[in-house]
Amino acid sequence: MSLNPFQMNRNLKIYGLLSFILLTSFSAFAQPEDLNLTDALAKALKYNYGIRISKSDVEIASINNNWGEAGRYPTIGFDASSNNTYNFTDTSWTNRLYAGVGLDWTIFDGFRVNFTKDKLETIEELSKGQMGVVVENTIEDVIMAYYDVLLQQENLKVLETVMILSEDRYTYEKTRYELGGTVTYQVLQAQNVYLNDKAFFMNQEVVVRNSIRNLNFLLGLDPNQMWNFPDPFEADTTDYILSDLSGKMMSNNQTLKNQYTNLQLQKKEIDLRKSALYPSLYVSAGLDENVGNVQFIGNTDALSTYGNLRLSWDIYTGGTRKRAVEVARINEEIALVEIEQMEHALMNELLNLYDFYSIRIALLEVADESLEAAELNMSIADEKFRSGAITSFEYRDIQLIYLNSALRRLQAIYNLIGSRTSLTRLTGGFLMENDPASQSSGF
Repeated sequence: MSLNPFQMNRNLKIYGLLSFILLTSFSAFAQPEDLNLTDALAKALKYNYGIRISKSDVEIASINNNWGEAGRYPTIGFDASSNNTYNFTDTSWTNRLYAGVGLDWTIFDGFRVNFTKDKLETIEELSKGQMGVVVENTIEDVIMAYYDVLLQQENLKVLETVMILSEDRYTYEKTRYELGGTVTYQVLQAQNVYLNDKAFFMNQEVVVRNSIRNLNFLLGLDPNQMWNFPDPFEADTTDYILSDLSGKMMSNNQTLKNQYTNLQLQKKEIDLRKSALYPSLYVSAGLDENVGNVQFIGNTDALSTYGNLRLSWDIYTGGTRKRAVEVARINEEIALVEIEQMEHALMNELLNLYDFYSIRIALLEVADESLEAAELNMSIADEKFRSGAITSFEYRDIQLIYLNSALRRLQAIYNLIGSRTSLTRLTGGFLMENDPASQSSGF
């Protein structure tokens, strides 16, 4: 049965209305959530892959930091066996069941147990310190990724502004052409400029989406998750005192702290190597039961206990123990040199970052002044272009000056944020508070 045109038109309207309702409902349901920097840092501390792996490493070190792992406690073992034989010569058989419980305990081994426990505690401390470095680096990465999203969004707004101006100029030239006030060349030139700006705008939309995906990766979230970013894109221009930064760095830098922990680990290794120079005392005890049955003889059961004390002392081993101590001491000296090297490297990095931070504050002031002049020049140029006082090429040059000034200012803000973030990480600012997110929310 065929439908008449009226019914078809009515069905199409109903279908279109339903489609509109569904799309509207879906759009309302799929509105992106707000994500400020503090929330982003909280998510990163919970879901970031590197932090999760580091937490597992700390957990492993904590499990291993145990007196049982160090060798303080005895070992208890149980053995059982059954032997059955048959003698073809005299056609006799024998059944024998053996069971025994034994205890072995190292009473003294040159304090190796205590030194091993100290080493395990130091390893756990070092593992926590290494996790601290991962947390610091992740916080810095998240801050920069968050502000990179804001940077790309602001760049998109600038490109949109320039594109709209180009579109207005293209529309203006077309209107003039229709009224006979210009030639085809001017229209085509305006069209090319508009299409070029539109292409830049479209490419920047992709850059924004990619930047959000990069942030989601650091947060350990779905790459397709979209957000609204309510935080303002602005930089803190607080002045720092170099001596204060230097003191904080030497006291709080987590990488340097880890190096000192590693030095303690080398000291523990020396003690462990020295423990091999002492004698060792062992005790063993046990209970054995032997249940047997021999043909023509009967049961041959036996129950016995034993307790033994053994002293062991390696008098001469070809100098291997002394060489091990010497190597451990050399490793300690290497650790001291590495600390000195790291302090030097950190000071160099601090001086570089401090210089960059200072100059970037000045560069931001220059960028602000440059953008202010470019905006004023742009508004004047628009009036002059429409009055015919300047050519389309001059107008385009002024547009590009505005575009470059706006983009430079945005990049200057981002660079300044980057310098301040790096200074905070270098001086241990991210780990000075129990909640790193609150420490970093001032960005």
